[in-house]
Amino acid sequence: MRKKNTDSDNKSVGQPMKNIWMVTREYGNLAGAGGVRDMVRQLSVNLAKWHGRTVSVVMPLYGFMDLERLGFAPVHDPLYMNRQLAFAVQMNFPFNERTEHVEVFSLTDKRVTVYGLFSERFSEKKDVYVYQEEDEQLDAWKVKGSGHQDYFAMNILLQKGALELIMHLGERPDVIHCHDGHTAVLPVMIDELPGYSTYFRSTGSVLSIHNAGFGYHQEVADLPFAQTITGLTWKTVQSSLLGGKFDPFVCAAGHAVINAVSENYAHELQHTDADRMTGWLGHELLQRGVIFEGVTNGIDPSEYNPSEHEKVGIAASYSIEAQELEGKKACKQELIRLLDGAHGLPAAQYGYLDNTPEVPLFTFIGRLNEQKGVDVLLPAVSNYLSQNKPGQFVILGSGERYFENQFHGIANNPIFQGRVCFLQGFSPALANQVYAAGDFFLIPSRFEPCGLTDFIAQLFGNLPIVHLIGGLVKVSDGETGFGYGDNSPDGLMKTMMRAADVFTQPEQISIMQKNAKRLIDQEYNWSIVMKKYLDLYNKAAVLNSRTHLTV
Repeated sequence: MRKKNTDSDNKSVGQPMKNIWMVTREYGNLAGAGGVRDMVRQLSVNLAKWHGRTVSVVMPLYGFMDLERLGFAPVHDPLYMNRQLAFAVQMNFPFNERTEHVEVFSLTDKRVTVYGLFSERFSEKKDVYVYQEEDEQLDAWKVKGSGHQDYFAMNILLQKGALELIMHLGERPDVIHCHDGHTAVLPVMIDELPGYSTYFRSTGSVLSIHNAGFGYHQEVADLPFAQTITGLTWKTVQSSLLGGKFDPFVCAAGHAVINAVSENYAHELQHTDADRMTGWLGHELLQRGVIFEGVTNGIDPSEYNPSEHEKVGIAASYSIEAQELEGKKACKQELIRLLDGAHGLPAAQYGYLDNTPEVPLFTFIGRLNEQKGVDVLLPAVSNYLSQNKPGQFVILGSGERYFENQFHGIANNPIFQGRVCFLQGFSPALANQVYAAGDFFLIPSRFEPCGLTDFIAQLFGNLPIVHLIGGLVKVSDGETGFGYGDNSPDGLMKTMMRAADVFTQPEQISIMQKNAKRLIDQEYNWSIVMKKYLDLYNKAAVLNSRTHLTV
């Protein structure tokens, strides 16, 4: 029986969090596929601004990352300064005891130390989560767009590697903040596994659910495999099932403070039928006495400031607050010019735009899958264009092959020539150009835990059109953007038509743009949101001090 530290032990509950660690599959522009990368980086950077506080991030080093160009350097072993820090991680399979070799690199991002774990398992990956066309050409079973077959082993290697790294460095974290199902087993391992349970006895755990939808739990059906590779007891594995599979989120119950990345998403998961899209994860954990915290992610406006056009990579500067928007018009004109087909872009281009900047430009940036509502977006765009309503469309993203092919068809349809352009792929620089050029930003997501693209669009003066679900309810219809409840092609198209009518009223557009920017500054800047996460970290210390576990 191990009793975790009490309030009277050497680290009292409520003391400032001075040593914070993040474990994640994504971070900023180093590697990512969605909002996780932005949230983890911006929270880390803002936490690290305070003197006396250290913030460290642990992530994999994927094969597509150029370590030298990114600024990664080998980490020296504290015991052998002439050697690079490297270690073996126990990664047993059923009836096969085995280890995997990990080498450690690092870089400094402002005041944040980012540790990268280099291993054969990570370095063979050409994308964070899915196989690419190059993979499929080499091995037909690695279908482009499908998830990595060894996803669970990747996750466990990251989590065990992070713990081994911390121990080798002699660090004593106050809290480890785990991000999504990829890292959800870590709080259980530091409570239950010998060695970890002693070393991390004074460390609290926070687990952020960025997405609880189907396919995001990182669950595994092979229970003997889950038990052997994690090292957890059979009893723990058996008590962590959801739908007959080992579920990392369920496993974390009672071991970490769990939060969803918006208050409304936390409510939906535990108190509405929207939880059916998670396999009833929220309701299962509620029955176990776990109540989700809800913290809507913040955003750093300086990262998307159109008044500094060179920094954000757009054609001209402009100001939303002062409503000096000649630069925004120039950004729209420049994007139209870039899409004339004569310029090499960091994305495959299908279709082009006529030089008609006087009509509204509708934009979309994101993964092409059903969660993002692409099955709603496709017919809505086609119907809108077929009715010859005023407007043009730019779609930037990649994803499921079916949706990519459908956008190829729309962009190449002679009837729609000059009115729609599909950019297959992604580039942060190109994304900023699309944000800056657009008048309206489409987010027809079936579910959306938080949503950062609506924030980014608003900062660029690109008013979001959203399905009012999850974290997207922070968009106020008619005040900071446009919202609708009927997430059907007709519901989206009618809202686009309503936005196009408002487009003819520049004064109303100006009011909405300024309202959106003001709301972000007042409620969603990181100095405010960061304090809410610090509260979670202190709750984790309380949970840690009250927990009694049998190892």
